[in-house]
Amino acid sequence: MMAIPDFQSVMLPLLKFSSDQAEHSLQDAVESLAGQFELTIEERQELLPSGKQARFDNRVAWARSYFKQAGLVENTRRGFFRISQRGLELLKTNPEKINKKTLEQYPEFLEFQNVRREVQEVEVLTDEPEKQTPEEQLEHAYKTLSDGLASEIILLVKSCSPSFFERLVVELLLAMGYGGSRTEAGRAIGQSGDGGIDGIIDEDKLGLDSIYIQAKRWEGTVGRPEIQKFVGALQGNRAHKGVFITTSDFTKEAQEYVKNINNKVVLINGFSLAKLMIENNVGVSIAATYEVKKIDSDYFVDE
Repeated sequence: MMAIPDFQSVMLPLLKFSSDQAEHSLQDAVESLAGQFELTIEERQELLPSGKQARFDNRVAWARSYFKQAGLVENTRRGFFRISQRGLELLKTNPEKINKKTLEQYPEFLEFQNVRREVQEVEVLTDEPEKQTPEEQLEHAYKTLSDGLASEIILLVKSCSPSFFERLVVELLLAMGYGGSRTEAGRAIGQSGDGGIDGIIDEDKLGLDSIYIQAKRWEGTVGRPEIQKFVGALQGNRAHKGVFITTSDFTKEAQEYVKNINNKVVLINGFSLAKLMIENNVGVSIAATYEVKKIDSDYFVDE
């Protein structure tokens, strides 16, 4: 019997499990690896604090997810995966172990890691868990999961079609309270085609004001010239408000430019877009809910 392995310890056995190049379900991998690690029934049944998933299953799923970001495996259909040529080549080197450091040799994984750079501000929390309060540890864990989810969302959005991206923008704006009805919003996006404007959407359900939109999947950083073109289109339509949404980022010059113009223009980069999707439940679902409780002091008052 051995303790439940962490998700990095699961990585090498998981890749070896898939080395037969067959299509495997995640559950098949969990069952096989549980046998290899000689986990007891109690260890297999140990749940996360949410009570909604077994701890070992969760760790195997995370290992598979990291492999996907590094290009070592590929999803074949929902819940199934297969080792890639890159994964086979890694196994041929006979690695003693595979961990996050190993995966950093692959540019796709580095992009997955680095795509969160926009929010890598000075951390209030210390890196030493023993110096954190329980609340700080919980907040830090939540931020880590949220940033990781945002990184995955960005990569998925970049790979989707332009029409899907436009529909995504519609759903997000509706979820945020803009656009009136879904039908009206759907007609608004992607219909204008007026020199730098992709669509127009109502600011509120009464249509008291309009917001002009540019929504583009972008590979490189969006510079000041593109924003100036968008602002010029706004002025040509006597519009006062605009939102420029991109899957990449904006240069510092572009960000400074919008601060010094009469038009109100909001720039939304890839990470901000992903965060808004998470906050408004667009393209994501709730995996677990944790309730943090405190003493009800009124209850213990002795009358």
